[in-house]
Amino acid sequence: MKTPTLRALPRWLNLALAALVAACGGGGGGGSGGTPVAAPVVTVTIGAPGDQAIFEMGNPVSVNARVTVDGAVPADGTAVRFAASSGSFAPASPATQAGVATATFSAAVPGRQEITASVQIGGQTANAVRVVYLRPAPAPLELLVPAYFSPTTTVHWNTLVAGAAAHPGVAVTAIMNPDNGIFTTASADYTRVLTQLSAAGGRTVGYVYTGYGTGSRSMASIKANIDNYLALYGRALIGGFFLDEMASAANRLDFYREIYSYIKAKDAGLRVIGNPGTFPDPAYAAVADVLVTFENSAAAFTDYDPRSGQGWLYQYANSRQSALVHSTPTCTAMQIAVRAAATARFNAGPLYVTDLQYNPVTGAGNPWATLPSYWPQMLDTVAAINRGGAVPAC
Repeated sequence: MKTPTLRALPRWLNLALAALVAACGGGGGGGSGGTPVAAPVVTVTIGAPGDQAIFEMGNPVSVNARVTVDGAVPADGTAVRFAASSGSFAPASPATQAGVATATFSAAVPGRQEITASVQIGGQTANAVRVVYLRPAPAPLELLVPAYFSPTTTVHWNTLVAGAAAHPGVAVTAIMNPDNGIFTTASADYTRVLTQLSAAGGRTVGYVYTGYGTGSRSMASIKANIDNYLALYGRALIGGFFLDEMASAANRLDFYREIYSYIKAKDAGLRVIGNPGTFPDPAYAAVADVLVTFENSAAAFTDYDPRSGQGWLYQYANSRQSALVHSTPTCTAMQIAVRAAATARFNAGPLYVTDLQYNPVTGAGNPWATLPSYWPQMLDTVAAINRGGAVPAC
C-alpha cells in the first residue's frame, strides 16, 4: 500500500502559521525577544537663587540645583553644569550630594543674568533657567528737592538751608526754577539763598524745560537758558542742570545728545539730570548723568519695579536713578517710600517725597510749591538709612 503524501497547504494557512511562529519567537536569527528599556526621566530644578532676585556686584551668589531620575535621587557624584550670561561658577560642574549640586556664581558685569543648570544622564539631558539681576554697589541716598518756591519769601529756602546744615551726611541738591527757567537777569534773592545753601553743604542745579524734544522749545532757547544760568549765577553756585519734560522715545535721542554735549563742553563736572518721569529708552542713559525714572504718587510708587521689562536699569548705579514722589500724605507713608527707594528692587539714589497733592489726569495741584510738612523727619530718615540705623519715630 502506498504511503499517503500531504497535499499542499492553502496559501492563507501558510501565512497564518508563519505569523504564529514569529509571535512565539521562532525562526532563525536568535533575536533577543526582550522588551525595550524606557529612557530615564531626568529633571533638574534651580533652588537658589530665587527667581528675579537682585544682588550686588562683588558679592558671590550661592547657586544650587536639584536632580531627579524617574522621580528619585540619583547616585552621588552626578555632574551638573552651570552657565550664565556672563561671569563664572566655582566649581563650574559640581557633583551632586543627595541629589543637590552647589556652586558659587561671580558676575562679570551688572544687569540681567540668565543662570542655566544642565545635567545629562542615560543619554537624556535636562535644563533649568533662572533669571537674576546684579546691580553696582549702592551709593547713599540723597535728596533732590524741586525748590520751585520764591527766594523772596524765604521761609522755605531758610528751612531747606537749615536742614542741609543740620545733616552734613545727607547730600541735598536743590532745583532752582526762576520763571520756569527763563530769565535774562540775576536775582539778588536767588544769589543770596544759593550762597547760603552752598555754605551749608548743599548744591544747586538749574531748571531747563525741553518740551519733550518736539521742537516746541528751540535748541537755541535751551542753550541760551543754560548760558544764562552760568553767566548770571556762576559755576560756583550752579552745579548742573535739570532737564524737565525730557522725552523717553528713541527718536528724540539726538535732541538730548546735543544738549548733553553742549553742557559737558562747558564743564564736564556739570551734573545733567534728565526727567522723563518714566522709564525711557535704554539709550537715554548716555545723555544724562541721572534719569528721573519715576514722577508720580506714593500709591503708584508701590508698584515700581524695573524688572518688569526695564531690567537694563540694574546695569547702572542707584546714584544715576531718581524718584520724585508726591501725594504721600503722612510721615509714616514718607518713611515707607524712602525705605522702598533704598532697596535693591527700586535702586534709587536721588529722591524726594512730599505730602503735597497732584492729579496728573486733571492737572490739579502743585506738588513742588513748598517743602513737605515732614521735611525734618525726611532728612532724619534718609540719614538713618544711609548709616544703616533704625528710622526715627514720626
